[in-house]
Amino acid sequence: MKLTIPLAAALTAATLLIVQPVSNVIASPGQSKQTKAANERAAAAEPNELTARRSLYDKLNVLTNIPWYWIAAIDQYERSMSKARPKARPMLGSSVGVFIDQERWAGPLNPDLEDSSPVSIRWFNGIGRDGDGNGHAERTSDVDLLYSLVNSISTYGTAEDDFSIGLWEYYQNSRSVQRIQQFARIYAQFGRLDLFEHAFPVPVGSNYSYRSTWGTGRSWGGRRTHEGTDIFANHGVPVRSTCYGVIEVKGWNPYGGWRIGIRDLNNFYHYYAHLSGYDKSVKIGDIVKPGQVVGWVGSSGYGKPGTQGKFPPHLHYGVYSDRGLIEWSFDPYPMLRRWEQAERKRLRSRK
Repeated sequence: MKLTIPLAAALTAATLLIVQPVSNVIASPGQSKQTKAANERAAAAEPNELTARRSLYDKLNVLTNIPWYWIAAIDQYERSMSKARPKARPMLGSSVGVFIDQERWAGPLNPDLEDSSPVSIRWFNGIGRDGDGNGHAERTSDVDLLYSLVNSISTYGTAEDDFSIGLWEYYQNSRSVQRIQQFARIYAQFGRLDLFEHAFPVPVGSNYSYRSTWGTGRSWGGRRTHEGTDIFANHGVPVRSTCYGVIEVKGWNPYGGWRIGIRDLNNFYHYYAHLSGYDKSVKIGDIVKPGQVVGWVGSSGYGKPGTQGKFPPHLHYGVYSDRGLIEWSFDPYPMLRRWEQAERKRLRSRK
């Protein structure tokens, strides 16, 4: 047995270097040579921590033929879940966000939940793999963690539809699949990881006022609390995306009137309500960036489609954190203050 395990482990590590046929690789959505070159330049400008992550994603791209932005999307989704539930999902590696419980890693019937032998883990149908070729499948290794997860998902194939099936089989949650698909599109669009800049939801040079109103009572629609901050401004003042994200929802809501919802890479849902209208170029599924105009301040809502004027014009801005199966509202006021101050500082520095 002492001779068998090292030999099998070496063979297992060697198989990781086998590259799958390029024809099955998930295609980059509309990436031209010019776009690819621009993305490479953007990646070169990443901050240090993100540079290390990007380097890992690129290495795993070579090993698996899965595009780096899909690997990044999986890692970022895992990170967002760990931040939302830190006690249930403690940090395992040093930089990746992946959490895999011991039973899933080592195998459900494995008597040794601390097992790091690739051979015995495979024997017990665990998903732990040796990604760095050191002969051990270590649950605390960034490379092994992320490789094992990507490898497990890609067993259904590397074409986009097949990979999505793999995501579903792993997470058993359509929301998880949607989030990872959204994140991958954002990363592919901009070609970099440093996508956490924010903008205030209305131009800081406009006339507006706001205070913390999260948790206060509401006067319409039954007993409920206010899940956001009201920013009072003149009718028609531009409403802007606060983040890099994807337009997830757009249309009428009896409470919020004309509203729009944007999902960001922190897995936060940004909710903009009571708009007077939308920018015509914005539609569901579009990718937006901080400061991009998505609509205008209004007073719509509290009734059937088209209801206006039941309250002064203002923007209702709310943020919800995705915890996997449910979303929780939290007070956006502290973030709004930070973004407002940061934007004013940027504007002063340009003068």
